[in-house]
Amino acid sequence: MVAALATSTPATAQAHEAPTAAADRVLRVYSDNIENLVRNNADGSCTRISGPDHLTSMLVDDHGATGTSGVRAPDLLIVQQVRGTGQATAYADQLSAKFGYPAGTYKAHVAWDDPEEWGGSHNCSDQALGDLKKRQTNGIIYNTRTLSLAAGDISKYWSAGWLKPGTPYDGGAGCTLYKPPDNDDGATNAYKWKRTSAIAARFTIRETGTTVFAATMHLPEQNGANACAGPGDPGIAKSGIRVGADATSLMNASTIRVIGIDANRANIASTTLGGFGMTGYGAKATMGSRKIDYLFVKGAVQPSSIDHTVSSTKSNHLALYGFITF
Repeated sequence: MVAALATSTPATAQAHEAPTAAADRVLRVYSDNIENLVRNNADGSCTRISGPDHLTSMLVDDHGATGTSGVRAPDLLIVQQVRGTGQATAYADQLSAKFGYPAGTYKAHVAWDDPEEWGGSHNCSDQALGDLKKRQTNGIIYNTRTLSLAAGDISKYWSAGWLKPGTPYDGGAGCTLYKPPDNDDGATNAYKWKRTSAIAARFTIRETGTTVFAATMHLPEQNGANACAGPGDPGIAKSGIRVGADATSLMNASTIRVIGIDANRANIASTTLGGFGMTGYGAKATMGSRKIDYLFVKGAVQPSSIDHTVSSTKSNHLALYGFITF
Protein backbone atom coordinates (compact mmCIF):
# COMPACT_ATOMS: atom_id res chain seq x y z
CA MET A 1 0.00 0.00 0.00
CA VAL A 2 1.13 3.49 -0.29
CA ALA A 3 2.61 6.15 -2.33
CA ALA A 4 4.01 9.54 -2.32
CA LEU A 5 4.23 11.28 -5.62
CA ALA A 6 6.64 13.73 -7.05
CA THR A 7 8.21 13.36 -10.41
CA SER A 8 8.99 16.22 -12.70
CA THR A 9 7.24 17.35 -15.85
CA PRO A 10 7.65 20.81 -17.34
CA ALA A 11 5.10 23.44 -16.38
CA THR A 12 2.93 24.82 -19.15
CA ALA A 13 1.94 28.37 -19.84
CA GLN A 14 -1.45 28.53 -18.20
CA ALA A 15 0.13 30.25 -15.22
CA HIS A 16 -2.57 32.29 -13.55
CA GLU A 17 -1.78 32.57 -9.87
CA ALA A 18 -4.70 31.20 -7.89
CA PRO A 19 -5.18 32.38 -4.31
CA THR A 20 -4.70 29.83 -1.57
CA ALA A 21 -7.67 28.18 0.08
CA ALA A 22 -6.97 30.14 3.24
CA ALA A 23 -6.77 33.44 1.35
CA ASP A 24 -10.34 33.12 0.06
CA ARG A 25 -11.42 30.68 2.81
CA VAL A 26 -12.74 28.13 0.32
CA LEU A 27 -11.62 24.51 0.09
CA ARG A 28 -12.20 23.22 -3.47
CA VAL A 29 -12.87 19.49 -3.59
CA TYR A 30 -13.62 17.17 -6.55
CA SER A 31 -14.38 13.46 -6.79
CA ASP A 32 -14.39 11.33 -9.95
CA ASN A 33 -13.87 7.78 -11.14
CA ILE A 34 -11.46 8.64 -13.93
CA GLU A 35 -11.64 5.09 -15.43
CA ASN A 36 -7.86 4.94 -15.96
CA LEU A 37 -8.36 7.91 -18.34
CA VAL A 38 -10.03 5.59 -20.87
CA ARG A 39 -13.59 6.42 -21.89
CA ASN A 40 -16.05 3.84 -23.26
CA ASN A 41 -18.11 4.95 -26.26
CA ALA A 42 -21.60 3.79 -27.23
CA ASP A 43 -20.34 1.99 -30.36
CA GLY A 44 -18.01 -0.30 -28.38
CA SER A 45 -14.88 1.69 -29.09
CA CYS A 46 -12.87 3.43 -26.39
CA THR A 47 -11.05 6.75 -26.32
CA ARG A 48 -7.90 7.48 -24.34
CA ILE A 49 -8.20 10.83 -22.54
CA SER A 50 -5.18 12.92 -21.58
CA GLY A 51 -4.85 14.15 -18.02
CA PRO A 52 -5.02 17.83 -19.05
CA ASP A 53 -8.15 17.21 -21.14
CA HIS A 54 -9.83 15.40 -18.28
CA LEU A 55 -8.95 18.16 -15.83
CA THR A 56 -10.24 20.87 -18.18
CA SER A 57 -13.51 18.97 -18.58
CA MET A 58 -13.99 18.64 -14.82
CA LEU A 59 -12.72 21.76 -13.04
CA VAL A 60 -15.32 24.51 -12.63
CA ASP A 61 -15.59 28.09 -11.43
CA ASP A 62 -17.87 29.29 -8.63
CA HIS A 63 -20.80 29.24 -11.10
CA GLY A 64 -20.20 25.65 -12.20
CA ALA A 65 -18.70 26.57 -15.59
CA THR A 66 -15.63 24.89 -17.05
CA GLY A 67 -12.91 26.60 -19.07
CA THR A 68 -13.29 30.12 -17.63
CA SER A 69 -10.75 32.42 -16.03
CA GLY A 70 -12.61 31.88 -12.76
CA VAL A 71 -11.53 28.25 -12.50
CA ARG A 72 -9.14 28.11 -9.55
CA ALA A 73 -6.66 25.50 -8.42
CA PRO A 74 -8.38 22.69 -6.54
CA ASP A 75 -7.27 21.65 -3.09
CA LEU A 76 -8.36 18.00 -3.10
CA LEU A 77 -9.08 15.53 -5.88
CA ILE A 78 -10.58 12.25 -4.73
CA VAL A 79 -10.18 9.71 -7.53
CA GLN A 80 -11.07 6.13 -8.24
CA GLN A 81 -9.66 3.75 -10.85
CA VAL A 82 -6.12 4.93 -11.46
CA ARG A 83 -3.43 2.49 -12.56
CA GLY A 84 -1.13 3.17 -9.63
CA THR A 85 1.60 5.58 -8.62
CA GLY A 86 2.85 6.15 -12.17
CA GLN A 87 -0.45 7.38 -13.56
CA ALA A 88 -1.30 9.29 -10.38
CA THR A 89 2.10 11.00 -10.49
CA ALA A 90 1.65 12.12 -14.07
CA TYR A 91 -1.91 13.30 -13.42
CA ALA A 92 -0.84 15.27 -10.33
CA ASP A 93 2.03 16.93 -12.21
CA GLN A 94 -0.27 17.78 -15.11
CA LEU A 95 -2.55 19.50 -12.61
CA SER A 96 0.42 21.43 -11.22
CA ALA A 97 1.41 22.50 -14.73
CA LYS A 98 -2.13 23.59 -15.57
CA PHE A 99 -1.92 26.28 -12.90
CA GLY A 100 1.70 27.19 -13.53
CA TYR A 101 3.07 25.48 -10.43
CA PRO A 102 6.26 23.40 -10.24
CA ALA A 103 6.01 19.64 -10.62
CA GLY A 104 5.36 18.08 -7.24
CA THR A 105 3.10 20.90 -6.03
CA TYR A 106 0.26 18.40 -6.16
CA LYS A 107 1.01 15.09 -4.46
CA ALA A 108 -1.03 11.95 -4.10
CA HIS A 109 -1.46 8.79 -2.11
CA VAL A 110 -2.81 5.61 -3.64
CA ALA A 111 -4.01 2.41 -1.99
CA TRP A 112 -1.72 0.20 -4.14
CA ASP A 113 1.49 1.38 -5.73
CA ASP A 114 1.37 -1.02 -8.71
CA PRO A 115 -1.65 -3.35 -8.54
CA GLU A 116 -1.53 -6.55 -10.54
CA GLU A 117 -3.70 -6.90 -13.62
CA TRP A 118 -7.07 -8.59 -13.36
CA GLY A 119 -9.04 -10.12 -16.20
CA GLY A 120 -11.91 -8.97 -18.35
CA SER A 121 -12.25 -7.26 -21.71
CA HIS A 122 -13.26 -3.89 -20.23
CA ASN A 123 -15.59 -3.57 -23.23
CA CYS A 124 -13.14 -1.86 -25.57
CA SER A 125 -13.06 -2.99 -29.22
CA ASP A 126 -9.38 -2.02 -29.17
CA GLN A 127 -7.92 -4.49 -26.69
CA ALA A 128 -4.86 -2.28 -26.11
CA LEU A 129 -7.14 0.39 -24.63
CA GLY A 130 -9.02 -2.23 -22.64
CA ASP A 131 -5.74 -3.45 -21.21
CA LEU A 132 -5.05 0.03 -19.82
CA LYS A 133 -7.95 -0.54 -17.41
CA LYS A 134 -6.63 -3.81 -16.01
CA ARG A 135 -4.65 -2.18 -13.19
CA GLN A 136 -6.90 -0.27 -10.82
CA THR A 137 -6.55 1.44 -7.46
CA ASN A 138 -7.86 4.55 -5.71
CA GLY A 139 -6.15 7.75 -4.65
CA ILE A 140 -6.26 11.20 -3.10
CA ILE A 141 -4.42 14.10 -4.75
CA TYR A 142 -3.81 17.27 -2.75
CA ASN A 143 -2.41 20.77 -3.19
CA THR A 144 0.68 21.21 -1.01
CA ARG A 145 0.37 25.00 -1.29
CA THR A 146 -2.78 24.91 0.81
CA LEU A 147 -2.69 21.58 2.64
CA SER A 148 -0.10 19.73 4.69
CA LEU A 149 -0.07 16.04 5.50
CA ALA A 150 1.75 14.38 8.38
CA ALA A 151 3.21 10.92 7.83
CA GLY A 152 1.03 9.39 10.53
CA ASP A 153 -2.20 10.81 9.11
CA ILE A 154 -2.69 8.27 6.31
CA SER A 155 -4.96 5.30 6.99
CA LYS A 156 -4.24 1.70 6.13
CA TYR A 157 -6.39 0.51 3.27
CA TRP A 158 -9.62 -1.26 4.09
CA SER A 159 -11.45 -3.74 1.92
CA ALA A 160 -14.97 -3.51 0.56
CA GLY A 161 -17.54 -6.24 1.12
CA TRP A 162 -19.33 -8.37 -1.45
CA LEU A 163 -21.64 -11.32 -1.98
CA LYS A 164 -19.82 -14.15 -3.70
CA PRO A 165 -21.84 -15.49 -6.67
CA GLY A 166 -24.18 -18.28 -5.68
CA THR A 167 -24.31 -17.21 -2.01
CA PRO A 168 -27.76 -16.53 -0.50
CA TYR A 169 -28.31 -12.97 0.74
CA ASP A 170 -30.57 -11.72 3.50
CA GLY A 171 -29.92 -8.22 4.82
CA GLY A 172 -26.17 -8.68 4.87
CA ALA A 173 -26.11 -12.39 5.61
CA GLY A 174 -23.73 -14.13 3.22
CA CYS A 175 -21.54 -11.05 2.74
CA THR A 176 -17.77 -11.39 3.10
CA LEU A 177 -14.75 -9.13 2.69
CA TYR A 178 -13.80 -8.59 -0.93
CA LYS A 179 -10.21 -9.79 -0.54
CA PRO A 180 -8.45 -13.15 -0.32
CA PRO A 181 -9.56 -15.77 0.49
CA ASP A 182 -13.10 -14.55 -0.25
CA ASN A 183 -12.60 -12.91 -3.66
CA ASP A 184 -13.19 -14.56 -7.05
CA ASP A 185 -11.63 -17.97 -7.58
CA GLY A 186 -9.05 -18.53 -10.30
CA ALA A 187 -6.59 -16.33 -12.11
CA THR A 188 -9.07 -14.32 -14.16
CA ASN A 189 -10.22 -12.06 -11.35
CA ALA A 190 -7.60 -12.88 -8.73
CA TYR A 191 -6.62 -9.26 -8.18
CA LYS A 192 -9.91 -7.55 -8.95
CA TRP A 193 -10.42 -6.84 -5.25
CA LYS A 194 -7.51 -4.37 -5.25
CA ARG A 195 -9.56 -1.91 -7.28
CA THR A 196 -11.91 -1.58 -4.31
CA SER A 197 -9.29 -0.91 -1.61
CA ALA A 198 -10.22 2.31 0.17
CA ILE A 199 -7.85 4.78 1.84
CA ALA A 200 -8.15 8.02 3.80
CA ALA A 201 -5.96 10.83 5.08
CA ARG A 202 -6.22 13.80 7.43
CA PHE A 203 -4.86 17.10 6.12
CA THR A 204 -4.31 20.48 7.75
CA ILE A 205 -5.08 23.78 6.04
CA ARG A 206 -1.73 25.55 6.32
CA GLU A 207 -2.92 29.07 7.05
CA THR A 208 -5.65 28.27 9.59
CA GLY A 209 -4.79 24.88 11.09
CA THR A 210 -8.24 23.54 10.17
CA THR A 211 -8.19 19.74 9.89
CA VAL A 212 -9.64 18.05 6.80
CA PHE A 213 -10.48 14.35 6.45
CA ALA A 214 -10.70 12.85 2.95
CA ALA A 215 -11.44 9.28 1.85
CA THR A 216 -11.79 7.53 -1.49
CA MET A 217 -13.88 4.38 -2.05
CA HIS A 218 -14.81 2.15 -4.98
CA LEU A 219 -17.30 -0.60 -4.16
CA PRO A 220 -17.70 -3.78 -6.26
CA GLU A 221 -20.36 -4.08 -8.96
CA GLN A 222 -22.16 -6.65 -6.80
CA ASN A 223 -22.97 -3.89 -4.31
CA GLY A 224 -25.64 -2.71 -6.74
CA ALA A 225 -27.88 -5.70 -6.08
CA ASN A 226 -26.75 -6.71 -2.60
CA ALA A 227 -25.45 -4.12 -0.15
CA CYS A 228 -22.32 -5.56 1.48
CA ALA A 229 -19.71 -3.81 3.59
CA GLY A 230 -18.10 -6.82 5.24
CA PRO A 231 -18.91 -10.14 6.88
CA GLY A 232 -22.65 -10.20 7.54
CA ASP A 233 -22.75 -6.42 7.20
CA PRO A 234 -25.02 -4.50 4.76
CA GLY A 235 -23.15 -1.28 5.56
CA ILE A 236 -24.28 2.07 6.87
CA ALA A 237 -28.03 2.43 6.25
CA LYS A 238 -27.84 -0.68 4.02
CA SER A 239 -25.66 1.16 1.50
CA GLY A 240 -22.62 -1.13 1.40
CA ILE A 241 -20.50 1.73 2.77
CA ARG A 242 -18.25 1.42 5.78
CA VAL A 243 -15.23 3.35 7.04
CA GLY A 244 -12.16 1.45 8.23
CA ALA A 245 -10.95 1.65 11.82
CA ASP A 246 -7.82 3.72 11.08
CA ALA A 247 -9.82 6.03 8.86
CA THR A 248 -12.51 6.45 11.51
CA SER A 249 -9.90 7.66 13.99
CA LEU A 250 -8.64 10.24 11.50
CA MET A 251 -12.20 11.30 10.68
CA ASN A 252 -13.14 11.78 14.33
CA ALA A 253 -10.13 14.09 14.73
CA SER A 254 -11.12 16.29 11.75
CA THR A 255 -13.27 19.39 11.43
CA ILE A 256 -14.08 19.17 7.71
CA ARG A 257 -14.89 15.70 6.35
CA VAL A 258 -15.12 14.60 2.72
CA ILE A 259 -15.75 11.14 1.26
CA GLY A 260 -15.90 10.44 -2.47
CA ILE A 261 -17.38 7.10 -3.55
CA ASP A 262 -18.11 5.12 -6.68
CA ALA A 263 -20.63 2.92 -4.88
CA ASN A 264 -21.92 0.95 -7.88
CA ARG A 265 -25.30 1.30 -6.15
CA ALA A 266 -28.11 3.65 -7.12
CA ASN A 267 -30.16 5.96 -4.93
CA ILE A 268 -28.07 6.10 -1.77
CA ALA A 269 -29.69 8.84 0.29
CA SER A 270 -27.91 12.11 0.99
CA THR A 271 -28.51 11.47 4.71
CA THR A 272 -26.76 8.09 4.73
CA LEU A 273 -23.62 9.38 6.49
CA GLY A 274 -25.53 11.75 8.75
CA GLY A 275 -24.13 9.91 11.75
CA PHE A 276 -20.74 11.33 10.76
CA GLY A 277 -22.22 14.81 10.38
CA MET A 278 -22.00 14.47 6.61
CA THR A 279 -24.45 15.30 3.82
CA GLY A 280 -24.45 14.03 0.23
CA TYR A 281 -24.23 16.65 -2.55
CA GLY A 282 -25.51 16.22 -6.10
CA ALA A 283 -28.60 14.24 -7.07
CA LYS A 284 -28.16 13.92 -10.85
CA ALA A 285 -27.23 10.71 -12.63
CA THR A 286 -23.46 10.21 -12.80
CA MET A 287 -23.17 7.22 -15.15
CA GLY A 288 -25.72 6.96 -17.90
CA SER A 289 -29.16 7.13 -16.29
CA ARG A 290 -27.93 6.04 -12.85
CA LYS A 291 -26.51 7.92 -9.91
CA ILE A 292 -23.84 5.63 -8.49
CA ASP A 293 -21.18 8.20 -7.50
CA TYR A 294 -21.42 10.20 -4.30
CA LEU A 295 -19.74 13.08 -2.50
CA PHE A 296 -20.43 13.37 1.23
CA VAL A 297 -19.24 16.44 3.14
CA LYS A 298 -19.24 17.76 6.68
CA GLY A 299 -18.76 21.48 6.22
CA ALA A 300 -20.37 24.61 4.78
CA VAL A 301 -20.76 23.74 1.08
CA GLN A 302 -21.49 26.61 -1.29
CA PRO A 303 -24.64 26.28 -3.46
CA SER A 304 -24.16 24.91 -6.98
CA SER A 305 -26.13 25.96 -10.05
CA ILE A 306 -25.36 22.59 -11.67
CA ASP A 307 -26.20 20.40 -8.64
CA HIS A 308 -22.53 19.75 -7.87
CA THR A 309 -22.36 17.45 -10.95
CA VAL A 310 -20.11 18.31 -13.93
CA SER A 311 -21.87 17.07 -17.08
CA SER A 312 -18.86 17.71 -19.35
CA THR A 313 -16.53 15.32 -17.50
CA LYS A 314 -14.47 13.23 -19.92
CA SER A 315 -14.95 9.93 -18.12
CA ASN A 316 -17.60 7.22 -17.98
CA HIS A 317 -18.52 8.85 -14.67
CA LEU A 318 -19.44 12.49 -14.11
CA ALA A 319 -17.38 14.33 -11.52
CA LEU A 320 -18.88 15.76 -8.35
CA TYR A 321 -17.55 18.82 -6.55
CA GLY A 322 -18.05 20.79 -3.37
CA PHE A 323 -16.60 24.19 -2.52
CA ILE A 324 -16.43 24.37 1.26
CA THR A 325 -16.14 27.66 3.16
CA PHE A 326 -14.33 27.60 6.49
